[in-house]
Amino acid sequence: MTASISSEEQVFMTALGNRISALRKGAGLTQVQLAAALNVSQQAVQSWEAGRRRIQIPILPAVAKILSISLEGLLGEEAVNTPRKRGPASRLEQQIQLIGQLPKSKQKLVSEMLDAVIAQAQQAGADS
Repeated sequence: MTASISSEEQVFMTALGNRISALRKGAGLTQVQLAAALNVSQQAVQSWEAGRRRIQIPILPAVAKILSISLEGLLGEEAVNTPRKRGPASRLEQQIQLIGQLPKSKQKLVSEMLDAVIAQAQQAGADS
């Protein structure tokens, strides 16, 4: 029995599909690879990404894990961690958030670059 889908739910499913597609591509995965990891068909992944088919709730945590994102992030919700100051996020906070959305290999590369720059700055400070 298939229930009709509301326009609000269709907007959500389309946005979720777009996020899954972008995250999958960012992780360097094909639809076939993601489907195999989830034990579903490639057509199912294609339908989710297009917003034509609802993704089953029990699959969402596995999708989030494979795509290296929190479940809240996958659903388009920001996780509420600690109270933040008012106003827009600083440039550094925005950059950290963007780095967190990169594939793990790219995160490691950025981290290594930052370590090198910080070490160089500390050395320059010690030489002064």
